[in-house]
Amino acid sequence: EDCFYLNVYSPEITPGSPLPVMVWIHGGAFETGCGNDWYYAPELLIRHGVIIVTLNYRLGLLGFLCLDTEDTPGNAGLKDQVLALKWVKKNIGSFGGDPENITIFRESAGGCSVAFHLISPMTKGLFKRAIAQSASCANYWSVALEPREKALKLARQLGCYSEDDKELYEFFKTLPVDKLVPVKLPIYLARKGYELDIGAVSEKQFGDNERFFYGDVYDVLRNGIHEGIDVITGYTEDEGLLAFHNVKLDKMCELSNEYPEFFVPRNIAYNLSLREQFEIGRQIKNFYFSNGLNANDNYVGLLRYLNMEMFVYGIVTGAKFFSSNNKNKVYFYKFTCKSERNIATHIFGTTEIIKDRIPVCHGDDLMYLFQGKLLFPDKIDMNCDTFKMIDNVTKMWTNFAKFGSPTIDESLGVEWPTFDPEEQKYLEIGNQLMLGSGPEKEDVDFWDSIFKKYLPAHIAN
Repeated sequence: EDCFYLNVYSPEITPGSPLPVMVWIHGGAFETGCGNDWYYAPELLIRHGVIIVTLNYRLGLLGFLCLDTEDTPGNAGLKDQVLALKWVKKNIGSFGGDPENITIFRESAGGCSVAFHLISPMTKGLFKRAIAQSASCANYWSVALEPREKALKLARQLGCYSEDDKELYEFFKTLPVDKLVPVKLPIYLARKGYELDIGAVSEKQFGDNERFFYGDVYDVLRNGIHEGIDVITGYTEDEGLLAFHNVKLDKMCELSNEYPEFFVPRNIAYNLSLREQFEIGRQIKNFYFSNGLNANDNYVGLLRYLNMEMFVYGIVTGAKFFSSNNKNKVYFYKFTCKSERNIATHIFGTTEIIKDRIPVCHGDDLMYLFQGKLLFPDKIDMNCDTFKMIDNVTKMWTNFAKFGSPTIDESLGVEWPTFDPEEQKYLEIGNQLMLGSGPEKEDVDFWDSIFKKYLPAHIAN
């Protein structure tokens, strides 16, 4: 739990005027990661005249155990992030930063956190802008399902079979850290769909305790995010490659062909009968795998399905919610940069899935924002084609932090339009910058039709 450290990086020790501040909150499924420069060295960003802050927070059971009690209400790791943001707001002026111009940005589970900060009553007034990369609180897996039941299962896994709140609390409290950190439940696809062991929870009220988040996330989103907070959000071309990590594809194909309900997202499946799940699964299977799924295919259909089911549909839905009240500017992107820096498939062990082009996996966008010492120990050639893409991405991200718009002049050759639920304009950030409308429209329309019929409360329009 000794993790309450943050790092402040500035292009100048004593800048002439206060600089915009960008606070990076690392991802890692709420279980792994840190804010150190081994992964998130900031020089690619600070050269544009911003201060970068990276922070740490409690992870795993230390940060996200929830017993639905006053002692263990959940969201401790997210409250750690709030504490760090309060520190930045109070102290960044001493480091040359502008406390009135703070942008938070994150990726993956971190993108979920950014989205939750947009609706949490604890974070109002702590930042001015937000960038949520590759995730949203509108992704169905962003909220932990049945957290107390999971805590009971984890306790049994560790040797405690009590269901008494105080006994459970004392049991977890007295366990050594090396017992708590590695423990986890299997992540599974079926019945309740893909989900993380841990994550944000809707907190119960105990006396006058301050809650990070409570209620149904879609109801809260429908009421609007913090007014005046502008947002960048989007996804990478091949987000779903993450799901191929450590998956037995032959077994997945066998199960999905026999049990179409395999394809049904958790938030739909959870409250429906098996008959209804089967029908939805059949529709999804016919849309993506009209000839069935087998291990000899190139998995294009499976990747397309996983992109949407795990990431893209929730991210697009989140953007619709964010922009629906016209009080927040929203910029949407699809990230397609391809170069030698696209190394996420090597990290996840999924290099064999896409062979005819360079994949743009979940996490590859970070390689164009940070010069992590572990991944890129050598300085990059500022005259190469790859650096042009890095320069485009870092310039747009820092322009947004400084001015509220990612494209402030004609130097990038394109003006990034705002996103709204009707036109859904977006920017494709690739080897070239290109405008588009209706990201993954055919797939999004298909998923909209499913949700409108079976779970209309979870769509934005």
